[in-house]
Amino acid sequence: MSIISGNAKLAGVIGWPVGHSLSPRVHGYWLDHYELDGAYLPLAVKPEDFVEALKVLPKLGFAGANVTVPHKETALATVDTVTDKARRIGAVNTVIVQPDGTLLGENTDAFGFIENIRSADVTWTAGKGPAVVLGAGGAARAVCAALLDEHIPEVRLCNRNPDRAVALAKDLGSPVDVVSWESRSEALEHAALLVNTTTLGMVGHPGLDMDLKRLPGDAFVTDIVYSPLKTLLLEAAEKRGNRVIDGLGMLLHQARPGFLAWFGVDPDVTDELRSFVLKQRAV
Repeated sequence: MSIISGNAKLAGVIGWPVGHSLSPRVHGYWLDHYELDGAYLPLAVKPEDFVEALKVLPKLGFAGANVTVPHKETALATVDTVTDKARRIGAVNTVIVQPDGTLLGENTDAFGFIENIRSADVTWTAGKGPAVVLGAGGAARAVCAALLDEHIPEVRLCNRNPDRAVALAKDLGSPVDVVSWESRSEALEHAALLVNTTTLGMVGHPGLDMDLKRLPGDAFVTDIVYSPLKTLLLEAAEKRGNRVIDGLGMLLHQARPGFLAWFGVDPDVTDELRSFVLKQRAV
């Protein structure tokens, strides 16, 4: 176990509430594993106090912080500098205190999404074929941005609220095309990747009704949900022979850039880390 000294580097996660966050367990594991002099703290901050709390981080000696709901959009408007990716996604989930005390806002969700797929297959490329993305919220925006940056030939965006899908497609531009929710199963024709970013299938939510018969057998299927770890969508896809990727890996990989920026180590995502994090999730 790492020992915290007076020179410890500090980071944390700001949210309201924040008790559900798995980030302290992830970063705490890495701090111990690499025997670093540092601490990562859960910071429960009400929305009305968020701007003040974020701006005081440099004065408290913090190297930065993760930002979770409901503060991601406010963080985008509060930091001094925003990366192109964070601005494109429309939210900040990682804040880095610069040497001059200013705040840099980044979004690592797109990185986490792509790295999660590559962890399952290092040969994967977005050029293998179209992707079908379900949902049009913040997670869908990050996924679509990630796929566009990887030069995917086509993204077929399906959402229960068509207006949100149209708005997202307009923001991101070609090759994002909107497909009606009613046609989601037909959209799977010739697709190389199916991504569910909706809450459908999550514990406490209705299941996702999706006919996979048009999905090619070599297509990947991933769900950003990790509670349950294997959703009914993943079970159905796996049963028919598709490669499936659960959502926990995205959470773990998106944490890497922040840890590197704050503590100076690019950490590994391992089976041991997954098991360690899942122990808290099961409590």
